[in-house]
Amino acid sequence: MKRLLFLSASIAALLLFRPGLSAQAPAGAPAQAAENADVALNTNAVGAIAATASKPTDIRSPDLLEQLVDEVLALFDVQNSGNTATHYVISALFLVGAILLRRVVTNIIFAQLKRLAAKTTTTLDDKLFPALETPVATFIMVVGIFAALKVLKLNAATDSAIGYGSTVAFSLVVFWGLFRAFGAVLDHAQELATARQMGIAAFMPWIKKALISIFVIFGVLLVLQSLHYDVKAMLAGLGIGGLAFALAAQDTIANLFGSIVVAIDQPFKIGETVKIGANTGTVEDIGLRSTKIRLVDKSLAIIPNKTVSSEAIVNLSRFTQRRVEQVLTLTYDTTPDQMAAIVEEIRTIIGAEDEVDPASVQVFFRDLSASSLDIWLAYVTKDPDLKKNLAAKQRINLAMMRAVAARGLGFAFPAQAIHLDGRVAKALAERKP
Repeated sequence: MKRLLFLSASIAALLLFRPGLSAQAPAGAPAQAAENADVALNTNAVGAIAATASKPTDIRSPDLLEQLVDEVLALFDVQNSGNTATHYVISALFLVGAILLRRVVTNIIFAQLKRLAAKTTTTLDDKLFPALETPVATFIMVVGIFAALKVLKLNAATDSAIGYGSTVAFSLVVFWGLFRAFGAVLDHAQELATARQMGIAAFMPWIKKALISIFVIFGVLLVLQSLHYDVKAMLAGLGIGGLAFALAAQDTIANLFGSIVVAIDQPFKIGETVKIGANTGTVEDIGLRSTKIRLVDKSLAIIPNKTVSSEAIVNLSRFTQRRVEQVLTLTYDTTPDQMAAIVEEIRTIIGAEDEVDPASVQVFFRDLSASSLDIWLAYVTKDPDLKKNLAAKQRINLAMMRAVAARGLGFAFPAQAIHLDGRVAKALAERKP
């Protein structure tokens, strides 16, 4: 009932604001009515031309609606040019029929569709049918109301206003239904992205808002185009204003496009640890203007998205494996045989670790450094988890320390030997008390 009152109020407003539109006889009306309409048009020709110089005049209700009215009038063999009791009865029948059909569609057809949707595996139909129920019911009522009005023989200005109102009403109802369906599809896409933990899930709320805004603007332009307004001139005016706005909001637009780049590339998602430029931390939020990162010292870094999109990003949470590389330094009193034996034992120790990939183990006596003999080793742990990697590295390091101690060898540290001349040594000895 509220929707019926709303539609009636809309039609009344259209009648008040569009009184000067040119008249047009309904399609399929009897010849007598056509002649009367022509006389009215000829009598008011000057006023009609002046009133319609800047706005469209030939606005007709949908052909399907006119055909429906003509078929019903022909069925009842209505040929009178005036409003008879038969016209009022048929008009009332259209209204009552629309109300009954709306109840059938909402209470029976959509109820059955909802029950069928509950049995399917996807949740898209569970959102789509409830979203379309109200627009479809409103569309039925709009058809009934305007069909009832088209049955009646009204004056030229009123008939023209009804044609204008029907064009606006049908366009709004159709785009309302498409809007609801589009929103349901986007909600379903957001649920899927969240369930699958996709990186785009964080961007879905503002992606939905942006797409819906574009859809609404496109719908408004189509409605204006159907009413024969000069949409190109309107877009040209908006283009000039948009250029001025773009120049004044360059940084904001750059950040917006940066967020779009991040959404498309998906280099990280919320909860992952990343390195962006000099900042290393966990991603807490990805917004339209900036990305928030909780640094290692628990401070919060807010990085503009234009910087994020231009900087090199290292995702520290997407290791497939972790590589370890280090150098053991032994003292120079280590003999060649001892060096060969300890290198082979270290290779065995690393290869015996369960967390290490055996094919990745490399151990070599590499350098004769200034104060040490250097053994270079490298290996890869199978699990990318940092804690498991550090635990395996600790077990290997302890095993190498035991092996070095068991062979009577020692680890070197930076040292420097100074050899003094004999006379200098004698002079230093004489200075001692």
